Amino acid sequence: MTGFALVRFAEDGDWYADCPVVLDFDGIQVEVCHWKFDELSIGWDTIDTAAPLTGWEGVGLTPRWSHGDERIEPFVGRELDEVTLLEWRPRERDLAAGTVAVEFVFAGGRLRIVNGLDENGIEVGVPGPGYIRCRTTQDFSSSDRGGAGTGPVSS
Repeated sequence: MTGFALVRFAEDGDWYADCPVVLDFDGIQVEVCHWKFDELSIGWDTIDTAAPLTGWEGVGLTPRWSHGDERIEPFVGRELDEVTLLEWRPRERDLAAGTVAVEFVFAGGRLRIVNGLDENGIEVGVPGPGYIRCRTTQDFSSSDRGGAGTGPVSS
C-alpha cells in the first residue's frame, strides 16, 4: 500500500467515519464505505482526495482529507497479499450480525474496514471468532463452474 486518506474535521481532528476510507496501491485507489446497517460500497478511482470537500458551509465543521491515522499508517509500504470479505456472525446474535467487513491482508498484518452500524470502523490484527470468510471459488479447468464457500477465518 502506498498511501491512504480518510476525512477528519479541521476543528478537532476527529475522524468522520461516515465518509469513505481510501487506500492507495501505487496509483490505484480502493474506496470502502459502509452506511445504514447493511450497505457497503466498494469503488475504484472515483474520489479525488486532493479536492476540497464542499457542501458543509454553515454547518460549523470543516471536513478535510487526512493522510494520518495510527491504525492504518503501519501498513503503508507493505505489499498486499489478499483481500477478503468477512461476514460478522457472532454466536449470540447482535445488531451487527450479517454485516460485511473488507479485510486487507498484508505481510505481517491485517487491516479491516468494518460496518460500525451506519458508519465505517477500522480494525487491525487477526479477526475475532465471530467473523466468517466469504469467498467464491471458481474452477475454469473442469465442467464444474465453481460455487460459493464459507468457513471460519484462520490466522
